[in-house]
Amino acid sequence: MSEILQYVHKDGLFHRMHPGTKIFLIIVVGLITILTLDIALLCLILLAVLGMALAGRVLREVLQQMALILAMSVIFILITLITMPDGQVLGYLLPGGYLPVTTGALYAGILLTLRFAILIISFQVFVITTQPRDLVNTLEKIGVPSDYNLMFLIALRFIPTLQIEARKIHEAQLARGYYPGRGFIGRIKSVAPVLIPLVSNALSRATVLGLTIDMRGLRTRARTPFREERLNLLDKAVIGILGMVLITFLAATILPFFF
Repeated sequence: MSEILQYVHKDGLFHRMHPGTKIFLIIVVGLITILTLDIALLCLILLAVLGMALAGRVLREVLQQMALILAMSVIFILITLITMPDGQVLGYLLPGGYLPVTTGALYAGILLTLRFAILIISFQVFVITTQPRDLVNTLEKIGVPSDYNLMFLIALRFIPTLQIEARKIHEAQLARGYYPGRGFIGRIKSVAPVLIPLVSNALSRATVLGLTIDMRGLRTRARTPFREERLNLLDKAVIGILGMVLITFLAATILPFFF
C-alpha cells in the first residue's frame, strides 16, 4: 500500500503541468464543490476527478486510500442521521422506532460525503503529482511567506514518513511476540506500543530538522530555485477551460439571486 500524500514519480498528464495550474484546478474544483447543493453535479465532479487521476496515471494510488474515505463517509452519514432528523421517515436504524432515517438527513449525509471525497481525492492527485520543491517555488512566486511554505512542506513530508515508521514499529512489536488480540479491542491495545515510540522518534526528528534548517541558512531568506517552471500550451489550455467553467457556474449560481 502506498503512503498517503507521497509524491509518485511518473510521466503522467499532471506531472507535466505547472504547479500553478494544478493549484488553480484545486481552487475551481473546491469552489464548485462547496457552493453546489446538487448531488447529481457532485457525482459528475467525483467522476471527473477520478478521470483526472486516471489521465494522470495515479488512479491506483488514489484508490488505495479509498478505505479512509469510505470510513469517513459512513461516519458523516451516521452523524447527519442522528443530528438532523428532518423530512420524511424512511426507516429506523434501531428496532423499536429509535434513530429514524429521514430524507433530509440522508440528503445532507450524502452531500457531505461527496464533498469530502471530491476535496480529498483532488488534493491527493495534486500532491502526489507535484514535486515538493516545485510546489514551494510556485507558492513563493504567488506571495505566500516562506515560513508558511516551510511548514506546509514539512507537514507533507512528515505524513508519509510517519506512516512508514508506524508500520515498521508495528512489525517490530509483532516480531517480538506482542499480540494485542483480535477485533476492535485488539486494535485499540495495539495503538500504545506504536504511538509512544512514534511520538518519541518524531520529536527527535523535529530537533534534527530544526538544526538542519538553521545550517542551510533559511534565516537569510536568500534562495536560488533549482529549476524554473514555465507555463506550456497544456497549462494555458487547462487554465482557459477552468476559467470558463468557473464563470459559467458562478453565473448560473449567483445571477438568479438578483433577477
